[in-house]
Amino acid sequence: MKIVLLERLSAGDDMDVSCFEELGEFISYDNTVTVEEVAERVSDADAIISNKAPMNGLSLKDASRVKFIGELATGYDNCDIEYCRSRGIRVANVRDYSTAMVAQHTFTLALTLSQKIVHYDNYVKSGQYASQQRFSNFDIPFSELDKKTWGIAGFGNIGSRVAKIAEAFGCRVIVHSFTGSRHDLGYDQVDKETLLRESDFLSLHCPLSDLSRNFIDKNALSMMKDSAILINVARGPVVNNADLYEALVNGRIAGAGLDVLEKEPISKDNPLGKIKDSGRLIITPHLAWASVEARKRCIDEVFLNLQAFIRGEERNAVC
Repeated sequence: MKIVLLERLSAGDDMDVSCFEELGEFISYDNTVTVEEVAERVSDADAIISNKAPMNGLSLKDASRVKFIGELATGYDNCDIEYCRSRGIRVANVRDYSTAMVAQHTFTLALTLSQKIVHYDNYVKSGQYASQQRFSNFDIPFSELDKKTWGIAGFGNIGSRVAKIAEAFGCRVIVHSFTGSRHDLGYDQVDKETLLRESDFLSLHCPLSDLSRNFIDKNALSMMKDSAILINVARGPVVNNADLYEALVNGRIAGAGLDVLEKEPISKDNPLGKIKDSGRLIITPHLAWASVEARKRCIDEVFLNLQAFIRGEERNAVC
């Protein structure tokens, strides 16, 4: 079996991927972006490990031996599932490997914004704190999470973990289900309008779909409290970046913490790049999933998925 890892760097060059050598001939590439690159590199592959590289009829048409695609992620937007199904190609993803880290990052963003951490760190490091006479400084007000309403859009493993943490902070938790079909959440299930109007903190944990695309747009932002903080650790297109820019600039909401953007890396024409005030906006480069522990779990799970396939077993199969 020939195994091709197309995006070695998506797992981090500090991660050991030699485990795949146990399963067959193994070759890896730091990054693979275009259809043409994919087609050339997988032409004689039996198994492909991919993250964002396009897996479709154009990139795989000459890869007659491919029988397995291991997604180095939970999402499989890069993969044409219907095409793979028609070819009899098994697609398997990795589930629940980054839940702890994404939930942790959700609160890192929320607390950094709400407690004005960047401002106060800069205040000390600038020398202003050393120059004052009193022991404390709190020139920009901040507040507690206790008794606040934390809204969650999308209630899978990550949303559920965030709900428990928010509850531990003393928050009232409300949840919006995009399909409206879940009634066993353990928290108040609300419609979109209620979610927007009542949330002091609103965190997004949904997959990208027709239901979630542009979920937060100009109209949605107009319904939110002007003191609200928005956190997006889901998918970039769930939030309309231009509309969010206008809302932040005009004080329509108090702040936003983003780990994902409509286009990644951030495009030069994304207006959010103009906002330099970290008290209003914090953007991290799609790293919420990428703790050392989570990346190690991800690689281990892809290995186990492929190993199961070789043994004729079904594990984490998408199709």
